[in-house]
Amino acid sequence: MSHIRGRFSKPADKAVAQYTASLPFDHRLYQQDIDGSIAHAKMLTRQGIITDDEATQIINGLEAIRQEIEKGKFEFKAELEDIHMTIESRLIEKAGEVGRKLHTARSRNDQVALDMRLFTGEAIVDTLNGLRNFQRALLDLAEANIEVVMPGYTHLQVAQPVLLAHHLLAYFEMLQRDIERFNDCLKRVDVLPLGSGALAGVAYDIDREFLAKELGFSQVSRNSLDAVSDRDFILEYEAAASICMMHISRLAEEIVVWSSAEFDFIELDEAYATGSSIMPQKKNPDVAELARGKTGRVYGSLIALLTTMKGLPLAYNRDMQEDKQGLFDTVDTLLSTLEVMVGMVRTLKVKAENTSKAVERGYILATDLADYLVKRGESFRKAHEIVGKLVSYTAKKGKSFAELSINEYKKFSPLFGENVRKISIKSSLAARDVVGGTAPKRVKQALAKARKIIEV
Repeated sequence: MSHIRGRFSKPADKAVAQYTASLPFDHRLYQQDIDGSIAHAKMLTRQGIITDDEATQIINGLEAIRQEIEKGKFEFKAELEDIHMTIESRLIEKAGEVGRKLHTARSRNDQVALDMRLFTGEAIVDTLNGLRNFQRALLDLAEANIEVVMPGYTHLQVAQPVLLAHHLLAYFEMLQRDIERFNDCLKRVDVLPLGSGALAGVAYDIDREFLAKELGFSQVSRNSLDAVSDRDFILEYEAAASICMMHISRLAEEIVVWSSAEFDFIELDEAYATGSSIMPQKKNPDVAELARGKTGRVYGSLIALLTTMKGLPLAYNRDMQEDKQGLFDTVDTLLSTLEVMVGMVRTLKVKAENTSKAVERGYILATDLADYLVKRGESFRKAHEIVGKLVSYTAKKGKSFAELSINEYKKFSPLFGENVRKISIKSSLAARDVVGGTAPKRVKQALAKARKIIEV
């Protein structure tokens, strides 16, 4: 903090300087900071606050600094505290005294708010692309296995037969809601805070609409106090990311379960599994497990920032420096998780013969038998009771429904007829012929609609 002269006559304590420095992590905002500064310089010269020549020197200096950073030739000095002062200090070295004019009509408070909005907006675009790629991978897997049948579960107990494609489309829907959330978040990111100054606005004839257009914002903030102290847009990103990671974690859990010897529904590609240090036979679903595990750190960033913001008076407080590391980690975690999940889904192999065998277990057609009785005049509650007793009887006999005689069926209800034997996995699927159901024709329609969605 020793670089800001005037009020202070001695530098900050070394431990304090290290404790308060954000440069070790906010250096990644250099692109946004330079873009914002260039737009600011252009606005200052448009308004006659600095000359055209001064603006040119400033802009050329900033572009040169950008090149130095990208080529790895820039020296980040810890004593300069943050990326804003680091770039400004280097600009003064390169452009001389004119570099000191860049900060006219702005504060680090509205400057950092701008940088974070630019970063978050770019992160949302990258996140949306990652989500679309994930949806494509799920659709490709579903279409490649359109006829594969598997047990549907509730309480992780065999419930009713469903198409694997129907199951995968459930995750498509989750990701679609994630996309809607991130798009909605983008609307509130899309607000220019620059021009708010430290908290009260600035005492210069600036053109905020020009700045908004130059930086790609569709709106200008309406209240300077709110603009410099608002981090709702970061909280929204982290909340949307938390929900998205929860969805990913659910699929990751199923991949872990499905790849186990007990289920054996899928086989993971070797590129997305690991071995054991002691057990030669192991093929561990580590990628899925880490996707499941990393969900916790994304939740943590959201809770941390909510806790940081909950007691802050207006306007800016240094507590808000804590917004960055959590956001950066959330963005990095979500984007990398989407990338590896896409690769894993695209390379896994479905073992259709095993899912088919699994469908034969657990009296999976019990609900269809109840529906059979209802269609013959029985009340559903009574039909439910009858089939429950039938299941108990069949289990004690060690039989399947197909192995029961008609006389055995009739012991439980005279409504059972010879045509009860027509109830099958195929008929069960076909019977769910409602919008959103697992009937093959409905699933094909849903796949076609999903394709149209991702092609928009």
